Amino acid sequence: MSFQIKQIQDSENNLKVVEIFNDRSFAKIVLNQGASLQELTLNSVPLIQDLHPLEYQETYASSILFPFVSRVKDGKYWFNGKEYHLETNNASENSALHGFVYNKQFKIIAQKATSEKALVVLEYIETNLTEGFPYTYSIQLTYTLTKASLDVQVEVMNTSNSVFPFTIGWHPYFFSDDLYSSILKFDSDKQVAFDDNLITKEIVDFKNKGAIEIKEQQLDNCFLLNSNKVEFVTPNYTLRIRSSSNNDFLQVYTPPKKNTIAIEPVTGISNSFNNKIGLRELKPKDAYRISWQLKVE
Repeated sequence: MSFQIKQIQDSENNLKVVEIFNDRSFAKIVLNQGASLQELTLNSVPLIQDLHPLEYQETYASSILFPFVSRVKDGKYWFNGKEYHLETNNASENSALHGFVYNKQFKIIAQKATSEKALVVLEYIETNLTEGFPYTYSIQLTYTLTKASLDVQVEVMNTSNSVFPFTIGWHPYFFSDDLYSSILKFDSDKQVAFDDNLITKEIVDFKNKGAIEIKEQQLDNCFLLNSNKVEFVTPNYTLRIRSSSNNDFLQVYTPPKKNTIAIEPVTGISNSFNNKIGLRELKPKDAYRISWQLKVE
């Protein structure tokens, strides 16, 4: 069966959906929830599922995190000698959380389906100046689905007249039939130590011998990667996650949902806008590109 692309208006839930599929693979993207990937099956293996009863506004499930990942303490930061104040959308911790893109509406600007793969190119253009981040930008996402892989490519362009700071990431949650017996493999010897509000305190040593056995651990950890490869090994499948960017960071979180884990490739950490760890700058009219590939075995 050749790949197909279908647009769906879910009026009951007020969702604008794009589905990409063939007889073995399926991807569901919600355009008005930041073009987030809400379901994914590769080679007949379900990897991403609906997190109900958890709400998207609480989980940020599979959202693109921009212009900052994780938290900005008190929503305040300094850049080029000026103090900025972001909305503290995480009221319980008095922090700004996960950027501005997760609830934006994207539009389809290109699509193509063949017998081997299908892709959709989605775009959001920010023309308004956001409180605490007075810059404009555009974001293009390209989702490419094959029988056994998914590529997520992101391009951010600075359309304003000033340089701006940023980090970027992706927040997918993966399903395992048996998370207790699953293992996360990655190369790291450093991790982030947080305070009680998950704000970075310092970088400390980490010795995982190449793997974390999930078992009964409640995880909300961030690691400094020495490689661009991560493996999630479950009793039923092995998922390989590869980033086009080297030496970035990995955020891992186990939500209050059985057999589910967030494995998040990110270019910065909690409070990067202040501690500058992983922080990048984008000049006017310049673009930044990054991609993440999921491949199942």
